[in-house]
Amino acid sequence: MGRAGGRGIVVAVDSTARTILIATDADEVLDEVDAALADDATRVVRVRAGRDVLGAVREVAPDLVVLDLQIGNMGGVATALGLRNEESAGRLDPTTILMLLDRTADVFISQQARADGWLVKPLDSLRLRRAAEALLAGGTYTDGLAS
Repeated sequence: MGRAGGRGIVVAVDSTARTILIATDADEVLDEVDAALADDATRVVRVRAGRDVLGAVREVAPDLVVLDLQIGNMGGVATALGLRNEESAGRLDPTTILMLLDRTADVFISQQARADGWLVKPLDSLRLRRAAEALLAGGTYTDGLAS
């Protein structure tokens, strides 16, 4: 991985790859997402603070934004709502959002934040890949809901 731009954005070098932006201040969450989703065709870009997500979305135009529910200064819900507000105002192209939730009870707030999908922790590679594939194909992924 190399560094791009300011604000602590970490980017893989291949500029032709699909891009996944992850916002988390937890190294273990980054490690899990990176191990599950990064490959020759996918680069993972990280920001550590919710306030940096909008700028990173504008800078790298990710195919998928993964928001940890707890992101230091500005949580995943507030970050998702901020992105949706920018979209509604016509200042940002539509963004596909996957929320990483701490518990099943958080599904409600993920829905309110208009996330396209969510996963309830603990995470695992198989569920991360399934969620990313579904969202990148234009679908949804709703882990933690009874059928």
